[in-house]
Amino acid sequence: MGLREKNSIDAVVFDMDGLMFNTELLYPQVSYELLQRRGHELTQELTNSMMGRPARDAFRIMIEWHHLEDTPDNLAEESDQIFEKILDEQLAPMPGLMTLLAALEAAELPKGVATSSGRPMAEKILGTYDILPRLKFLLCGTDVENGKPNPEIYLLAAEKMGVAPDRMLVLEDSHTGSRAAIAAGAYVVATPGDHSRHHDFSGARFVADTLEDPRIYEALGIPREI
Repeated sequence: MGLREKNSIDAVVFDMDGLMFNTELLYPQVSYELLQRRGHELTQELTNSMMGRPARDAFRIMIEWHHLEDTPDNLAEESDQIFEKILDEQLAPMPGLMTLLAALEAAELPKGVATSSGRPMAEKILGTYDILPRLKFLLCGTDVENGKPNPEIYLLAAEKMGVAPDRMLVLEDSHTGSRAAIAAGAYVVATPGDHSRHHDFSGARFVADTLEDPRIYEALGIPREI
């Protein structure tokens, strides 16, 4: 408990896409299919602009980028149909996730998820690995007025945890999500995947290699071995 008190971290909040699961590597497949059906190509620049944002905001960017006649709502509905087929075949947890969840539970540190994804999709993804019952809460893009990079979702997460934002460690994989958590005043650890290693994580306490990074456990003041 001494380490816990010294580090002053009382709760942990996870982003979901690309941080807990490999979905950020899967979403471009959906965007590729959506644009191919409309005669357009997906670029890395567009992918970067959409990453970490609520679905409607991301699709609004896609519409403006390619001057599409679609609405964010109809693109979201079409993408969900494409994505569910991909999830069934390719969804996987990111390295170190399950070990970290178990370590947090052994240390009795509460944890939640704050994602830009819609609730039905988030519940499907988390439910696939039976993680939902292990969380204090699940916050989704539809639970706030302003999506990431606005800090609203992380301020709400701190409120639900009953802790000051600076006593809440947030794990994020994208520039957009990290900006939101930093602006909320949280203790932010950037944990990029191959999809986001080039992002700017200025303001994060450090950039972890993966969720297995021993520095995460040190920041939490908990042992990795359980």
